[in-house]
Amino acid sequence: MKALTRSAVSWIVPGWLNPANLFTLLRLVCIPFAVAAILRGEHGRALWIVLAAGLTDAIDGALARRFGMATAAGAYFDPIVDKLFLSCVYIALGAISSVPLWLVIEILARDLLILAGAGAAILFWKMRDFPPSAWGKASTFLQIAFSLAVMIGNAAPGSFAAVPARAGVWPVAVLTAFSGCHYLWITLRRSAPRVDRPPR
Repeated sequence: MKALTRSAVSWIVPGWLNPANLFTLLRLVCIPFAVAAILRGEHGRALWIVLAAGLTDAIDGALARRFGMATAAGAYFDPIVDKLFLSCVYIALGAISSVPLWLVIEILARDLLILAGAGAAILFWKMRDFPPSAWGKASTFLQIAFSLAVMIGNAAPGSFAAVPARAGVWPVAVLTAFSGCHYLWITLRRSAPRVDRPPR
């Protein structure tokens, strides 16, 4: 009977649906509200939604590490949601001309290129592990910082954020391009067949 009850509960509430992953889902739910606020010109509200989403990211990571709530589903789902959130914010900012459209296209093209490379590695070389590179983390951090500076500048025109919002375009563009090329190069190196040297 207990086994039947546990089976029923696991069917209703999947095993991966723990508090840490619920915060990840909450961040996913925030995406359309953030995008809608940006497009409607409600910049203060949009900024608070994005900051709240960032808080959920910190909370789900802390819960996963501190209380052993890390799951395989969460490990895949969390970075996907993060990347989707950031991409949607950039698309919305590009749509209202707060960031150059070419920068939005570059960021999206980089992500699609990385996804295509990872898909090829999985399909042809049976790779399953794709650890993030230091350059990729730096690129993502800079993209987040730049988008927040732009959003603060939109919410408070003439504030301190106006300078980094104007000056940050090219650093973001250069690091985005470099990190994408570096990630693909690392993936190709790891997937290349190793040739053992003959003993001397």
